[in-house]
Amino acid sequence: MMSNSELLKVDGVTKAFPGILANDAITFDLKAGEIHALLGENGAGKTTLVSILFGLQRPDSGRVLVNGTELELGNPRQAIVHGLGFVQQHYSLVPTLTVIENLILSLQYGSGQTLSRDQIEQRVARLSQRHGLALDTTARVERLSVSDQQQVELIKTLIRTPRVLILDEPAALHSAEEVKKLWQVLRDLAKQGVGIILIGHKLEDILAIADRITVLRRGRVVATVSAQEVNAAQLGAMMVGALAADSPRLPAPALETPVTRALEVRCLSVKGDRARAPDLLKDIDFSVGSGEILGIAGVIGSGQLELLEVITGIRMPSAGEIILHGYNISTLKIRERLTRGLALIPGDRHRDGLIGPMSLADNLALGVGGEPTSSRMGVLRLRSVYARARELMKRFGINAASPSVPAATLSGGNQQKLIFARELARNPKVILCCYPTRGLDFAATAAVHQELRLAAARGAAVIVVSIDLDEILALASRLIVIQGGRIIGEVAANEVTAAELGVMLGGGIAA
Repeated sequence: MMSNSELLKVDGVTKAFPGILANDAITFDLKAGEIHALLGENGAGKTTLVSILFGLQRPDSGRVLVNGTELELGNPRQAIVHGLGFVQQHYSLVPTLTVIENLILSLQYGSGQTLSRDQIEQRVARLSQRHGLALDTTARVERLSVSDQQQVELIKTLIRTPRVLILDEPAALHSAEEVKKLWQVLRDLAKQGVGIILIGHKLEDILAIADRITVLRRGRVVATVSAQEVNAAQLGAMMVGALAADSPRLPAPALETPVTRALEVRCLSVKGDRARAPDLLKDIDFSVGSGEILGIAGVIGSGQLELLEVITGIRMPSAGEIILHGYNISTLKIRERLTRGLALIPGDRHRDGLIGPMSLADNLALGVGGEPTSSRMGVLRLRSVYARARELMKRFGINAASPSVPAATLSGGNQQKLIFARELARNPKVILCCYPTRGLDFAATAAVHQELRLAAARGAAVIVVSIDLDEILALASRLIVIQGGRIIGEVAANEVTAAELGVMLGGGIAA
């Protein structure tokens, strides 16, 4: 339960990057046993602020105090010593190592603690029992689901018994049931006196878990309020002035051509990654028409990602065919498939969507080397590349100082919008979207949804994979449900509720 004792104090923290004032004299406090949420639109400065708290960034000015003691900033080890723990949005795990090896690596070299393997396993067992977590310490991280990887990150932090726990978008890739379990863990920790700083975008989730909420806008604190005294509309107004739902939506133009089958997947199967492993996909059959948005629902690990990978050419099928506008693309290389009109919004933007050190303009230019407006005889025309980048930045609302800034310096939401801008600017015939609004605030989410609707209205076929059932129901006209690598049902979006769809995900009703 939240006490009146001040656990952490942020006093006038300021941080600037070239062309952007990320944090502008930010001041707020965290009490023991409190769950304190940080809200703000993409680029508001939330991740920069918590990175400063944990020593990953050094501020230009300001100070941070823990229990009245000033923290040495820019030093993660000092943050750990003073009782801070950080679960980042993009996990800092070594995928080729096992869970226990990651924990040993973190404790021995991250914080300097000298715990034996047996001691670490005993602590993991106690934490798992206390918080209802199930973790196989012998499993390799790369084989774990996103939810299980987050459990590893959480336990890696909790082993050190932090007094302050920081979580950046912890619910971004979790199902509703997984979010409930995570929220219960956070409530249990708060009852033990741990102060929790939580970054989120889904206003309803934040209102359900937080004690207090601090809203940031353009790097400044707009307000700190009690969660019991505000609603989602009021928070939205603090963040961006008005909720996206209250603003007029651009009408999608009517299709001028009859709907045709844009993509067909016939009896598709994909072998597992290891010998004798079960098939990742088995006898997948579906089609999507031009101008249609098809939703694919399923709990994480059901085969949705593998399905998009095999359609794109990242994986090869063991059986079946993929037909794009009447042409069999099953054996084509990735570039040939993209040339024929495929576009992919990947689920992991850092690993698969961007080249972080390259500029925003260069990332937007990936794949346009053969276009006469952008290149000549294989050499990029930089003036055209930068003019195109400025145009796409404006169209998709990418907040950056200039097209020359590295993509890695953008906020997560702006990175996602950059990927959308690059892919949709090619006017693809089939758009494959995996977690399209991961890490986006509600205004940016509404903008992405509108772009997908407009793309469909122009005749593109759109396939959306999301674990957010409300998102799929809002976007798609038709849904298929996948479980264990097989399609177990198909429904019209207007004939099913989120609750009924959730039952299907668990295999509760047949197709």
